[in-house]
Amino acid sequence: MYLYNSATHKKEAFQTHTPGRVEMYTCGPTVYHFAHIGNLRSYIMEDVLEKYLRQAGYDVNRVMNITDVGHLASDADTGEDKMLKGAKREHKGVMEIAQFYTDAFFDDCGKLNIKRPDVVQPATGCIDEYIKIISKLVDTGYAYLAGGNVYFDTSKLERYYIFNDHDEDDLEVGVREGVEEDANKRSKNDFVLWFTKSKFEDQALKWDSPWGVGYPGWHIECSGISMKYNGEYLDLHCGGVDNAFPHHTNEIAQSESYLGHPWCPQWFHVHHLNTPEGKMSKSKGEFLTVSLLEKNGYDPLAYRYFCLQSHYRKALVFTWENLDNAAAAYGKLLNRIAALKPGGEVEQAVFDEYKAKFLQQMGNDLNTSMGITAVFDALKAKANDATKLALIGSYDEVLSLSLLEKAAKLREKAAQTVQSGAEGYVITGEGDPEIDALVLKRYEAKKAKNFPEADRIRDELKARGIELTDVKGGASWKRIEP
Repeated sequence: MYLYNSATHKKEAFQTHTPGRVEMYTCGPTVYHFAHIGNLRSYIMEDVLEKYLRQAGYDVNRVMNITDVGHLASDADTGEDKMLKGAKREHKGVMEIAQFYTDAFFDDCGKLNIKRPDVVQPATGCIDEYIKIISKLVDTGYAYLAGGNVYFDTSKLERYYIFNDHDEDDLEVGVREGVEEDANKRSKNDFVLWFTKSKFEDQALKWDSPWGVGYPGWHIECSGISMKYNGEYLDLHCGGVDNAFPHHTNEIAQSESYLGHPWCPQWFHVHHLNTPEGKMSKSKGEFLTVSLLEKNGYDPLAYRYFCLQSHYRKALVFTWENLDNAAAAYGKLLNRIAALKPGGEVEQAVFDEYKAKFLQQMGNDLNTSMGITAVFDALKAKANDATKLALIGSYDEVLSLSLLEKAAKLREKAAQTVQSGAEGYVITGEGDPEIDALVLKRYEAKKAKNFPEADRIRDELKARGIELTDVKGGASWKRIEP
């Protein structure tokens, strides 16, 4: 497998510290509100990556944090804790908010067929790990105390910027949105490892520490949780591209300074989901959630299909029209699969050939659009239906679009429509219940000698690109390519 590595800015052969095993870490949500579909694009792509690795033969240990403390409103460690902000908004306790939105997040993941990671760890459950790491950083001179807080000293690093060649002038106070000056910092690049009550008297969650009663910063939680569950050597770190700086940059700084050796060689960043107005966020425009998609009549998996049509390293523009197009394409694909007849022997040589091609195409920097193309190639393969269904089922272990399950329901629904409408009248086609229903309605019109209605339905079918043929005991239809 070849993956683009954000840390080296090039596509590289994927390697692991232990052959055959992947220690994988995913930055989880800050559970102060619902996840919007832009957030969920990253988790969809990380889910595909994990499932691809498993199908390729790796033993994967995937760890995810849940941020329920320490994530402030600004990247510069200023502003209100997002969890406290959410609690005030809804007049509830912080942990009550955290539990509600954690459950909501995984409910959305379930609707999108995103697998739950092997380990899910709330940040509040690893305070001892953070204190241990921070204590060593203070003792070894990588951290300092100022104004009641503990800061990481970035001046001690030979190289701080990893993912982008930042111009330090661009990071001056006031240049980036939301950046306020913290007078305690020796350098504007330094970041907080531990906050104390001297800074936030109203903070709901506090713990004893060697530096006073307080709570951890946002960045330290991912290092602590990863080291606890992935070990000292991480193989693959994932997240949205907006986390590359400063969050992932700071993770590398504190982790390698603590460990004394390189920490994670491979970084996988998913690019933004944008609207025509720009980057999607919770604070701008319509708050697009999975629940809103459902409310508007969309299957959440149509959104997953929409995401898989584009490469993870390209910004994707969301519009309702674009989603409509994806939903229509997804529906047509399901209908084509529904037209296949289950049963029979799988042609193993054909299966192995196509499966190897799928792994190769997907293994080229997780090319999900080629993964979708592979499904259509399987449908056109010179093979029996059993082989085609086996291939599609194998591909869908990675793509997770519920292709076989949804196609089976369409097939069953079509059979029920025919049976309930006209006993003994058989319709053969591509398993589209809507078309089958029209064909059946035409038959019933003819049976009632309502020939104008029967002709009208035939004309409607023709206008929709359907060629209809009456056969003994029923009818057969097929789509004509435009």
